[in-house]
Amino acid sequence: MSEMKRSAHVILTSHSQHVFKDSLPIHWGAKNPLERGPIIGSLTDTKKRNAIGTHSGSYAVYRALSIAQGKYSTRHRPDLNNTESPVKIGPFASWHDPDKMVSIDPWGLDVPIHFKKFYDEGYDVRPTIAVTQAHLQIPEIHDAIDAGRLQVDGKIIKENRDIRVTKVAFEPVWYLPGIAKRLNVDEGELRKILFQETGGMFPELVTRPDIKVMLPPIGSTTVYIFGDVQNLSKPEVELTCRVHDECNGSDVFGSDICTCRPYLIYGIEDAARTAQRGGVGLIAYYRKEGRALGEVTKFLVYNARKRQKGGDSAATYFHRTECVAGVEDARFQELMPDILHFFGITKIHNLHSMSNMKYDAIVKSGIEVVNRISIPEDLIPADAQVEIEAKKAAGYFNPGEKKDADQLEKVKGRPIDE
Repeated sequence: MSEMKRSAHVILTSHSQHVFKDSLPIHWGAKNPLERGPIIGSLTDTKKRNAIGTHSGSYAVYRALSIAQGKYSTRHRPDLNNTESPVKIGPFASWHDPDKMVSIDPWGLDVPIHFKKFYDEGYDVRPTIAVTQAHLQIPEIHDAIDAGRLQVDGKIIKENRDIRVTKVAFEPVWYLPGIAKRLNVDEGELRKILFQETGGMFPELVTRPDIKVMLPPIGSTTVYIFGDVQNLSKPEVELTCRVHDECNGSDVFGSDICTCRPYLIYGIEDAARTAQRGGVGLIAYYRKEGRALGEVTKFLVYNARKRQKGGDSAATYFHRTECVAGVEDARFQELMPDILHFFGITKIHNLHSMSNMKYDAIVKSGIEVVNRISIPEDLIPADAQVEIEAKKAAGYFNPGEKKDADQLEKVKGRPIDE
């Protein structure tokens, strides 16, 4: 059991005497990994840490529970043999630009290779990016094949109708000065508010201004690539892309109150079709459930919308969200393009998104967008007409006709008891 536990003595990381010489400096935006330095968020040797927080995002809490039960050794160091990426990615010029990526660590990929020197010196460097390959089995893709919109080619779409993809998982790594700059706020103010709004979870935010990197306890991001990964960085190769924010109810379970799954599947179909004609497709899936307000808040909003006087209406769609949550949308898409810059993307030929927040963030980050593609009308569920008409009226990208105030009042959703 002694292998499972650390000392019972609690040491506050805010103590000034706990600045250790073995804690490596981080030079964000340096030209190579050794000059930049590894991110050490592991806990096997706290004297070597140079980041606030720890690995695995929100799953760090579950690791703590396993340790509390004596089922997980605090001295465990992962055996990373044979875990390297099956495809080569980067480095790109964006990896050397301190402003292009501030919410992920590009050198978090294949850390045993990039930081072998430090591994040999005993540093417990952990990956924050992992790449693998897989097949997707999606019923709607079978329908697209039957309808002739997609073809079985044996390469992108296999003979059994699986789609062959490359998957990339990202844990968040925040460079706090860059985050503050991106959001146009003072770094000190950002650190103070992060400390306050997490219930004082990370005292180093206010007591250790010398630590510039944070591993926040939030969800990760997954990217699915259709076709040759190397083509993502080639502006002459057609790229179809959807940047999608998580919606568990629709994406997984098919809830019809929103357009999330239909739009996601439409993006996947078009990404595969683009790859089949020699281009490349990319779906980025961000864990920002309920516009980053959470699923509990989202369900409360659903109830408020459907119980209000006059029923669920496109005219009050955004207002009811703000009444419950205090804000219409907490996603603030300024950090979203970092994932795209990891792949060296400079041009998107077909962007599947109606969101002006997403489009503006991508373009502002220096990526050219040629075409914007909205969800086809025939894919919109009946109960999601409230959402789609409200978004169109609010200025979301859509070539269709926008309804006036009187018309919006007439767009109604299903009653709560049906």
